[in-house]
Amino acid sequence: MCSKANSCSTTCKTMTTCAISPPVLKSKETARIVIIGSGPSGIAAATRLIEQGFKNVRILEAENRIGGRINSIEYADSIVDLGAQWCHGETGNVVYERMKDLNVLQKTGDIADVVRFVRSDKANLSEETVNKLMKIALGSLPGENVPAFNGSLGDYVTKKYWEEVDKLENVDRALASELLQNFLNFECSVEGSDHLFEVSGRGHLEFVESGGDNSVHWCNKGYKTFLRVLMNSKPDDPNDLGVLNGHVELNKRIVEINWQGTNEVHLRTWNGELVTADHVICTVSLGVLKEQHEKLFIPALPEAKLRAINALKLGTVDKFLLEYTNEQPMPKDWPSVNFLWREQDLQELRGTKRFWLESVGYFHIVLCQPRLLEGWIIGEHARYMETLPEEEVLEGLQWLFRKFLPFDMPQPKSFLRTQWHSNPNFRGSYSYRTTYADALRTGPWDLESPLGDVSGKPRLQFAGEASSKTHYSTVHGATETGWREADRLNAYYSRDSPSK
Repeated sequence: MCSKANSCSTTCKTMTTCAISPPVLKSKETARIVIIGSGPSGIAAATRLIEQGFKNVRILEAENRIGGRINSIEYADSIVDLGAQWCHGETGNVVYERMKDLNVLQKTGDIADVVRFVRSDKANLSEETVNKLMKIALGSLPGENVPAFNGSLGDYVTKKYWEEVDKLENVDRALASELLQNFLNFECSVEGSDHLFEVSGRGHLEFVESGGDNSVHWCNKGYKTFLRVLMNSKPDDPNDLGVLNGHVELNKRIVEINWQGTNEVHLRTWNGELVTADHVICTVSLGVLKEQHEKLFIPALPEAKLRAINALKLGTVDKFLLEYTNEQPMPKDWPSVNFLWREQDLQELRGTKRFWLESVGYFHIVLCQPRLLEGWIIGEHARYMETLPEEEVLEGLQWLFRKFLPFDMPQPKSFLRTQWHSNPNFRGSYSYRTTYADALRTGPWDLESPLGDVSGKPRLQFAGEASSKTHYSTVHGATETGWREADRLNAYYSRDSPSK
């Protein structure tokens, strides 16, 4: 008798008859659910499933910690976030809704509006010049009243910016160009892109901004506070996983997901362990999917999903954290500084080993942590920076300060930099829609689509910020996708589900 529900063995073929056992009907109590990844989407999916009554929920995490691209660590007598840092918005944001009454979030407020712009000859732009050009730059971003358009966000912003600058009298076009490049750099750190000329303008318009302060911060608590609330962890026990105690296994990198047939899904870890599941929710980053999908999935994923994986992108945005012995040395009226490269200085820089500094757009103070200074770098130069020794990176930043700032910056007491692209379990920071995705008519909706059997049973599901149609690149978007996939399974096992 054949032991498989979906196929007959070679031995079976020699028999006169082959009895095929019907699949065993599962319930919330018996269904085996494996979630790959313990970032916000994986934790959101797991906690929601447990709340809904599922008993057999298992998270397999490749890292030696939970959190994914949320990584809050102790540093400089406080907590800093190496990954996700801000709660972006107060309305239409599930993170803020969960946390707003717990006295852990603080608004950034007007301090973010005070920005210094310094040229590579140490010239500090006047407030009048900054306000005039920044108003044009910000107004060049397509807003809710702009109809959908084809093409890149970079093309739109550049065209709009110069149309308005050309209306000004006595404008220094070299200076206006320098500020535009810095602004494009900043927007790349928002979008997560290498440059804005591959970012879908249509995708930018379809992204739903949350209302209110878009830089609500955690002061000295860290974004991990949100994950602990999701898990209902004990506040006095940093190792407690709350409802996920006993459900999370660390250092379990998945190297194969076999979703052949119609019943069980078989997974294999890096050390050869075999895991069997009725449902798998894959929350690995888009970067990992891009790099590993050909070897990871058996059989290959459907063409529509492959188009989405190939056309969407996961950019690199890295941080620098500098700790000083006393208060950080920026003047009190310099909460942040943006670097404007004069053309001749930029051409000279590109011929040196410090060429990567071109993509260091700005530094700013860290609220609630007066001894810290934080900087940002994007794109290809960020990926190159990740390959350098730490002391060479710090040396480059100190050179940058000397080049631009009209005051001395002492050597920091300690230094950290992130390396999100170098980590094989992430391969980048956060996702964005591309003009290539528009051309292929694909997007997060194809990445989201579950793979199931003819009865409607979801066997292989996908979650994570890149699968969010309207909140990609955010923690609240990632969280929503985890809940989405948990609710999908809950609907399947519900009596009222049309698929049952």
